[in-house]
Amino acid sequence: MRFDFIDLRLFLAVAEAGSITHGAAQVGLSLAAASDRLREMEATGDVRLLERGRRGVALTEAGEALSHHAREILNQATLMRGEMGRFAKGLRTNIRVVANTAAIVEVLPSRLSPWIAAHPQVDVELRERQSQEIARSIAAGFADIGVLSDAAAHEELLLKPFAVSKLVVVSAKTHRLAMEKETRFAGLAEQYFVGLEGGALQDHIDAQADRIGVRLRYRVRLRTFESICAAASEGVGIAIVPDTVARRCKRAYPLALTSLADAWATRNLSVCVASGRDPSPTVQALFDHLASA
Repeated sequence: MRFDFIDLRLFLAVAEAGSITHGAAQVGLSLAAASDRLREMEATGDVRLLERGRRGVALTEAGEALSHHAREILNQATLMRGEMGRFAKGLRTNIRVVANTAAIVEVLPSRLSPWIAAHPQVDVELRERQSQEIARSIAAGFADIGVLSDAAAHEELLLKPFAVSKLVVVSAKTHRLAMEKETRFAGLAEQYFVGLEGGALQDHIDAQADRIGVRLRYRVRLRTFESICAAASEGVGIAIVPDTVARRCKRAYPLALTSLADAWATRNLSVCVASGRDPSPTVQALFDHLASA
């Protein structure tokens, strides 16, 4: 079998996403090119690596074996590039970081930027995921560093404290919630909402609604937190956003903030790497920087 690094990265991306379409997008290939590569990988070894179905793909036993070795090979390649990067001025290094919405919109950019500026040969690939997905991705070797809620932690991860994130309800100052300092999520079931068009935080909120058997009523879904806060301030509906975002938007819009009393609305965020794998010196340096800040 002759697999190149692109084949291995594609295979792991497809395995993580459970979808050839999404896996192809993650490594920058068209669906047709990705499908051809995967078929060639199977034909070369005369072995089925993926079970294809209506809802996506799953690994066969042979696919599980390949994913294990692919992670080891790519990890060794990353270590090699990290070591060589200490000596070769022109060699670039790429670090894959996955983080939940709260980390990305509240803290991570300001912590990442000075470190990236000080390391001109390092590129950071940042992706947004839910905390449970981040834990699986880091443990499986699909990404190098993760920032996630402590609630998703397990023994395969080495974690260090990163930040505390709180979710709040924003509403127009004329809304009845404007008079309340705190409320529970279940008490908002009859309200109309303004939501995000997509993303890990929106998935998290919808999952909490499903957990208590509530279907939230969205009047509109928008792309940014600022547009959500603007709509909420006009009385379109209420919204759930990170506290730091709400306070920033309150300077520009007539917003009322109400704390969420539910435990899931306050999350201790941690930065993590895989506990059973030695990171490259560059990955270790970024991990230490994020943890120390």
